[in-house]
Amino acid sequence: MVARSSEVRPSAVRHSASSGAGGHRRRGAGRLAGLGLGGAALLVLLTGCDVGKTFGGFGWPQGGITPESHRMYDLWIASCIAALAVGVFVWGLIFWCVIRYRKRGNALPVQTRYNLPMEFLYTIAPILVVSVLFYYTAVVQTDVVKESKNPDVTVEVVAFKWNWQFNYRDGQGRDANTVASVLGTSEVVPVLVLPSGKSIRFEEQSRDVIHSFWVPELLFKRDVMPGNIRNTFEVSSIDQEGAFVGRCAELCGSYHAFMNFELRVVSFDKYQQFLAAKKDGKSTQEALKAIGEPEYATETVPFKTRRNAANFNPSDATAGAGS
Repeated sequence: MVARSSEVRPSAVRHSASSGAGGHRRRGAGRLAGLGLGGAALLVLLTGCDVGKTFGGFGWPQGGITPESHRMYDLWIASCIAALAVGVFVWGLIFWCVIRYRKRGNALPVQTRYNLPMEFLYTIAPILVVSVLFYYTAVVQTDVVKESKNPDVTVEVVAFKWNWQFNYRDGQGRDANTVASVLGTSEVVPVLVLPSGKSIRFEEQSRDVIHSFWVPELLFKRDVMPGNIRNTFEVSSIDQEGAFVGRCAELCGSYHAFMNFELRVVSFDKYQQFLAAKKDGKSTQEALKAIGEPEYATETVPFKTRRNAANFNPSDATAGAGS
């Protein structure tokens, strides 16, 4: 027989349980609020400093020299900050669940409960994050690949095994004329001279296989295709003068690693003087000397190879239009 005083009324049980559940909810809401404040503080901390410089660009190359490269760099840094903020929030939820709902005893917890706000959060939040990233990616991509009708300078990039020829053109497209040309050889690295502060269009074609035109500081590269494919891209300006290494970024053959060139960025006045010297029949080295620039590449040197022995492109073969 059970004493009457030891009986527990169902209403009292329900009251006690609801009170405890309410306390748990308040504590859970407090933890979530603290987690949100911590994430907000992290965002403020990250945006208040040069995040890219502090964290090495999160793996993205730094030192871009065009407005397009800066826009791509900023998009990458912003995406990394957003990913880090989402990661901190998710890690916080995981650790909170591990601690809050760790196993106590052998009783199996209720398996049929659900939390509508939480389900709404982890369904809608990823969609919003992806939508925002997609929007800004589309905006930056559209801006980066945009081409103007009349760029200030047009250069035809001709790739061949295993070197480069750069033709300065008087217009755009295949029907334009070459007014001056720079041709690389096994002994001399080709130097592509371009002006700062001017829009420049690159029109690319290959004489044999697929190559890739790449200057790391441009943070942009395009495949150079053989046949009738003529890839083009444009930079609105180059903001920094100096010498920068250019490379082939596509495995194009035995001497792919030796297929370098140099981008030399000078003032517009020097560029015009260089172009005038080339039109007068001077060599690239003579034209560079005439504008007070080093005659040969300074950031890369020719590699000693056996290119002339059993070469698919003998040294006496012409690479393209121009001289």
